[in-house]
Amino acid sequence: MQAIHGYRETERLHWGAAAQAVLARVRAQAFAEGSQLLGPVHVLDLDESGYIKPHIDSVKFCGSTIAGLSLLSDSVMRLVRENNTADWVELLLTRRSLYILRDGARFNFTHEILKDAESSFAGQKVARQRRISVICRNLPTSSEGKGANKC
Repeated sequence: MQAIHGYRETERLHWGAAAQAVLARVRAQAFAEGSQLLGPVHVLDLDESGYIKPHIDSVKFCGSTIAGLSLLSDSVMRLVRENNTADWVELLLTRRSLYILRDGARFNFTHEILKDAESSFAGQKVARQRRISVICRNLPTSSEGKGANKC
């Protein structure tokens, strides 16, 4: 299953001083001190018509926490409990916001970024434009399960 449509992506290991400072703040908020982090930072560039289908990231390649910095455009993220689709929540990810999916939210809920046509929050249309997310992850531990898809 291809979860992401209308995108480009890359991973970056080296950043300029200003970006390093921002990433250090993100990591300090999202991860416990001493957490082993995945070295490269994932950068996802989602075009205006792009979207991310519901999925749960594999723990084979990343651990219990995913932290994403949302840039350029507001968007709506929907979380749906995997074993009970009546249990869901939508999050307004404003540009320059940070979201953190950890533990139960990470393992028990699918997450998706809604298409522009579906993108509304609290009854208000959220116009989607190009969205860049900068995603930090920690390494999996032996206590976390094994998945088949890369995160």
